[in-house]
Amino acid sequence: MPAPIAPGFQQAELEWDENDQPQSRLYGDVYFSRGSGMAETTHVFLQPSQLAERFAALGANERLVIGETGFGTGLNFLCAWALFERSAPTLASLHFISVEKHPLSHADLQRALALWPELQPQAHQLLDQYVAINPGFQQFRFGRVALTLLVGDALDQLMSLDARIDAWFLDGFAPAKNPEMWQPELFNQLARLSAPGATLATFTSAGDVRRALKDAGFTVKRIPGFGHKWESLKGQFIGTAGEQTKPWFARPSHQPKQRRALVIGAGLAGCASAASLAARGWNVTLLERHEAIAREGSGNPQGVLYLKLSAHGTALSQLVTSGFGYTRRLLRNLQQGQDWDACGVLQIAFDAKEASRQAALAEAFPASLLRAVERDEAEQLAGVALDNGGLFYPDAGWAHPPALCRWLIERPGIELLGHRHPLELRSAGGNWQALAENEILAEAPVVILAGAADVSQFSQSAWLPLKRIRGQITGLPATKQSAALRTVLCAKGYVAPSRDGLHTLGASFNFAESDPAASAAEHRANLDMLKEISGDLYQRLNADKDHLDDLLGRVAFRCTSPDYLPIIGPLADPVRFASDYAVLAKDARQIPQTPCTWLDGLYVNTAHGSRGLITAPLSGELLAAWLDDAPLPVPRAIAEACHPNRFLLRKLIRRTE
Repeated sequence: MPAPIAPGFQQAELEWDENDQPQSRLYGDVYFSRGSGMAETTHVFLQPSQLAERFAALGANERLVIGETGFGTGLNFLCAWALFERSAPTLASLHFISVEKHPLSHADLQRALALWPELQPQAHQLLDQYVAINPGFQQFRFGRVALTLLVGDALDQLMSLDARIDAWFLDGFAPAKNPEMWQPELFNQLARLSAPGATLATFTSAGDVRRALKDAGFTVKRIPGFGHKWESLKGQFIGTAGEQTKPWFARPSHQPKQRRALVIGAGLAGCASAASLAARGWNVTLLERHEAIAREGSGNPQGVLYLKLSAHGTALSQLVTSGFGYTRRLLRNLQQGQDWDACGVLQIAFDAKEASRQAALAEAFPASLLRAVERDEAEQLAGVALDNGGLFYPDAGWAHPPALCRWLIERPGIELLGHRHPLELRSAGGNWQALAENEILAEAPVVILAGAADVSQFSQSAWLPLKRIRGQITGLPATKQSAALRTVLCAKGYVAPSRDGLHTLGASFNFAESDPAASAAEHRANLDMLKEISGDLYQRLNADKDHLDDLLGRVAFRCTSPDYLPIIGPLADPVRFASDYAVLAKDARQIPQTPCTWLDGLYVNTAHGSRGLITAPLSGELLAAWLDDAPLPVPRAIAEACHPNRFLLRKLIRRTE
């Protein structure tokens, strides 16, 4: 059996005292001072870090990044957030990154945060988004404030982080209770991630901690502790941070003078890119060749939050797990029942090979994400008869992608221009111009290509290995009998509970065909797929149709890459890449120091395939992090696995044409 994705993962187990304050059963320690948790946070972390002054000194579009070990109840985050709102200028931002090995359940978090009425405006927003908390990176956005919650072992998670931290909060349970965390290896990661002069604050003054911090490059000073604790520590990083980054995956150094961008393509990837940039204060022009958004692959009436995972912890699985949580948090802004529904997804174990794969997944992932169900329970969950059990994803469901696209771009800073179909890009005077038949449609210092396979029509991105896949869905009118279906059913295709009186079935997967019209043959294939999923539901829907041409259908063309990972990030000059790194063709272990020659200001976000509802919203955050030199919302290895330069690199190393 493969190793678990999150070995030892479990939620926090709490005990509550007579004052309704929590303590960890696992560590036998409190989460905050029994005297006053807020006062302790202020004394130990906020004041020694001089956060009020540093927030007030931030300029327009500047950010401060806080890193924390031990998210716990989120008290430190909420206090820092509230102080930021009181102190920082309007255009500044805060990014809070915190690690938590044992996250609280939603119910426990709500109970704990009820202790602080002063923090309820922030607490309500956190609780509203506190869903689908699974191992790995979990991204949250609250206007000018971003939270990246790293769920798992502190050392493992920090080793995968790409960020520059301005202030560290070393929290978590005491070294005597949690010695595994307070180790020199962890402090070395703090040094690696620290910005020059980064501050540090912690409640402990243990000698081992002081010595290890000094060895890692921090000055430390004892200061009066809080409550019954005699001392705590504050410090500053004076060492040399950083590590050798492969130049083809380094962050582009070019920063545009004006925060203006063009996004070409108004599907999910384009709308997410625009939204993430606008949240950071950019002005975005969104160009769409149709009259409105989401008219191609993002235009289906129902998309499924379908987590096709691997038990081996692949890059795609990690991306999907993080993307799933981010999408679920966004969907809560839409009208449940009309635009989305968390009805759950049931993956049916339709043959022995699939059953074996599912057994491995059930071992590798926590039960909060997925769990194995026998046939009887599967039928109870689904509401219809089934031939097999499978895996149930309780937080998953379906969504109406156009509604999500609309919500993403309905914010200040985004202008949508329909009937704009650029065919050429030209660099001129520090701007990229989008042209059609020599007419300039729009221009800006930054362009994001998000038009699925149409990205390859531009000369600068024609080398990207994009594949177009035809997919056809079938719509069947709901019946009184089909209303029994309570969850999405997936096997070789999917069927969803009805939306607006229609069940969506699909989708076909055809590399060879390019006809945009729905075909009777693929309608029949979708109906056969429905019969394989549930003969009972097939009968309830009267799906034994004679006149297939009368069925409602829709064809869209997905775009994917050879490794089925999306392509997200800055574009390089492929000719210069080949010459600058030619040595890799002889020795792939070399790391030349030649900086990568970027096509300054040109980025791509495409190839989300059939998982776009899960990966595209988070891709906007990743794209914006590359552009804005911000902490990456996914592990560095995942960002590199999605980077456009991976294909130029493979071409060199494999000596392919």
